[in-house]
Amino acid sequence: MTEMTPIDMPIEGPSVWTRRDVHPEDYRVELSAACLDEIRRAADEVREFPLPTILRRPDDFAMPACRREMARVRKILNDGRRFAIIDRLPMAEMDTTEATAIYWLLSSMVSRPVAQKLDGTMIYDVLDTGQQSLPGSGIRPDKTNIEIRFHNDNAYNDTPPDYVGLLCLRQAQSGGHSRVISFHTVHNAVRERHPDLLERLYRPFWFDRQREYRLGESPIFSAPVFETAGEVQGRFSTHQITGGYALRGEPLDTEAEAAIAAMLDIFEEDGLSVDFDLEPGQIQFVHNRALGHSRTAFVDHPDPGRKRHLVRLWLRDRGRRAYPG
Repeated sequence: MTEMTPIDMPIEGPSVWTRRDVHPEDYRVELSAACLDEIRRAADEVREFPLPTILRRPDDFAMPACRREMARVRKILNDGRRFAIIDRLPMAEMDTTEATAIYWLLSSMVSRPVAQKLDGTMIYDVLDTGQQSLPGSGIRPDKTNIEIRFHNDNAYNDTPPDYVGLLCLRQAQSGGHSRVISFHTVHNAVRERHPDLLERLYRPFWFDRQREYRLGESPIFSAPVFETAGEVQGRFSTHQITGGYALRGEPLDTEAEAAIAAMLDIFEEDGLSVDFDLEPGQIQFVHNRALGHSRTAFVDHPDPGRKRHLVRLWLRDRGRRAYPG
């Protein structure tokens, strides 16, 4: 008997949703009073006994209430709508170093933080540096203020993170809105409307590796947009795919171009994404292989001390903690 594949039948379950299906109680986790008390005590200890944040472990702190909250977050990420918003750290009571340390501890209760660059960077600042993200430049779009369309983080690496965390320290003066979309919903839409193109998305595309490779290695990476590993997993970034083909010196094949265009058209449909503004102290977690996330372009405050600033963590329990995984 022939085994059915996602190309043959639609994906089902809570990971398939549109905006009208999703309610705040599906993804919002309000920290309990007990958890907030634990956070305050942990922040006091972080303040009194300085250490590099990456050396801190949840086991070093008594935080049972917070562990229960983070277990709920992991359940949402694995079995629910696949994204969660933590509301929120008491930012008025701690500085950014202390807030980042608490964020690290809470995230470590969800999954294991892993490196985000070949140099071993574990904690990554998302802010506008004024640079341009051009093919082969190594400047990631998250270091600019441009719109970043729906994507999976680190799509250009063998081992992308399972989950992505973002702590909001400061908002932009305007713009910078966060959006999430179910790639399982997108997959179903491509299957229904463009069945002839879905198969192309299961074949390799070229990705710009953002200069995250060793001497002598190729600057581009080959992988499909969709693959099946227990469930359908996404690996999409139009920015890195465009850059990959530019570095290779060839255009996308006609079928690939049409398949990417079909996905981008679906992204723009009203009612598919859940949109929100992350506020200081809030933490967003997404399942990086089931959802796409994006942010709109933004304008920063003129005062450098008020510039939009998010802190990102990549989480994955498999493989090495080093960037290659």
